[in-house]
Amino acid sequence: MVRHALVAAALACLLGTSVEADDTVDVHSYARPKEIAVKRVELDLKVDFAAKRLTGLVDLTIVRGPAAYDGAPLILDTRALSIEKIEAGVDSKNLRPVAFDLTTPVAVLGSKLAIRVGEQDKLVRVTYQTAPTASALQWLEPALTAGKKSPFLFTQSQAIHARSWIPLQDSPGVRVTYGATIHAPKGLLAVMSARTIASETAKDGFRFDMAEPIPPYLIALAVGDLAFRSLGPRTGVFAEPATLA
Repeated sequence: MVRHALVAAALACLLGTSVEADDTVDVHSYARPKEIAVKRVELDLKVDFAAKRLTGLVDLTIVRGPAAYDGAPLILDTRALSIEKIEAGVDSKNLRPVAFDLTTPVAVLGSKLAIRVGEQDKLVRVTYQTAPTASALQWLEPALTAGKKSPFLFTQSQAIHARSWIPLQDSPGVRVTYGATIHAPKGLLAVMSARTIASETAKDGFRFDMAEPIPPYLIALAVGDLAFRSLGPRTGVFAEPATLA
């Protein structure tokens, strides 16, 4: 226990942050989930291959933890995100603008986003867009794909890159369920590390839901010229048509 605490403290010094002698503190995250924790992430994002950006919003369902205090802010991890506005309220139909602070970015960690939520707030909406250089987003030109016809996007959020495309508590100690609506260019298919909701996908973008709590680094997205082939009652493969066989 002592050795773990010393290692954590040493890492914090290298990263220019402070940490208590507590080996439950994640020195690679600004988040303080013991005060306010994110329990669900609900995304609505448009995929723009020309600009190499994801644009849209995320609704974060929050709960107050054992260390919560009056006026405690919601602390999120971000990296190179452009924040347009932040709203909060008891639900998605009753939102109001709230103040927030985004710190100067630090190498590795990115920027801390502190949101001044009210005591009764249960949902926070962040409207934002990613940077073309987002570390989790890999944008491939058609020439780099097997089919050579369409662009391709895939994410790599592990270990702490989820914060470069979603403002959240980017620590493996945090577990969230998530849902998403992904608006992709016509003719391209979106897939995620979640169940596709077929009945809703045809209406407005591709719809996904992950009902089991997972660490943020397991939130994954891919968009491209993809096809599916079943391997059995519970398994199958998504791949470019040129490589599916």
